[in-house]
Amino acid sequence: MTTVSAERLSRIFVEVADTLVDDFDLHDFLHMLTVRTADLVGASAVGILLADQRGQLRFMAASDEQARILEIFQVQVSEGPCFDAYRTAQPVLNADLAQDVRWPEFTRHALGAGFRSVHAFPMRVRQEVIGALNVFGSTVGGNFDEADVLIVQALTDVAAIALLQERAVRRGEVLTEQLQGALNSRVIIEQAKGAISQAHDISIDAAFTALRGYSRRTNRKLTDVAQAVLANPGLIAALPRD
Repeated sequence: MTTVSAERLSRIFVEVADTLVDDFDLHDFLHMLTVRTADLVGASAVGILLADQRGQLRFMAASDEQARILEIFQVQVSEGPCFDAYRTAQPVLNADLAQDVRWPEFTRHALGAGFRSVHAFPMRVRQEVIGALNVFGSTVGGNFDEADVLIVQALTDVAAIALLQERAVRRGEVLTEQLQGALNSRVIIEQAKGAISQAHDISIDAAFTALRGYSRRTNRKLTDVAQAVLANPGLIAALPRD
């Protein structure tokens, strides 16, 4: 892990714990968590899967498009480090994808995407596991030591607690209902990203940056902006300028 000052680490933990705001946006929060984690550990990419009402893992966020595609594939084949971390409530650490045989289909696609190592951390609160976070590396040998593992698992646990806290204080709903709604709205966001990407011949990552930028500038939730884009194609023209 890249050396991180105590002050910076504290800021990251405070940011992840702070869900009690009027304009809390679950999608934006989870994307922020992937970006902060990738930056913290010097990872190539980070992705998050969360469980739906039936306890099935679904894709929710990724730090970039490669990780998004791989996480979606992991869900499709129902195998991979996130599934192991979710089922056991224990982290999967320092997996060398060139040598590991636990997830043949996932590993083949991960190697094809340029990743060489992977870790997975359960998002848990006591005995309840609500999902898992994947950390992908492009090199082998940058293994996490005990201190690294404790920090990333603590950050993941804080995020899980923050999600539970936001649900309990703001809506009084069961967590699975909140996450199910987010999973449904994720489809709308993906459609909007694709529309922006196609209209302007830009990457999916650039399209999401434009969508997210417009959301923040107009103080609207990502889902609302995505719905507006799909309902009003003329709005797409303004987004790449963000």
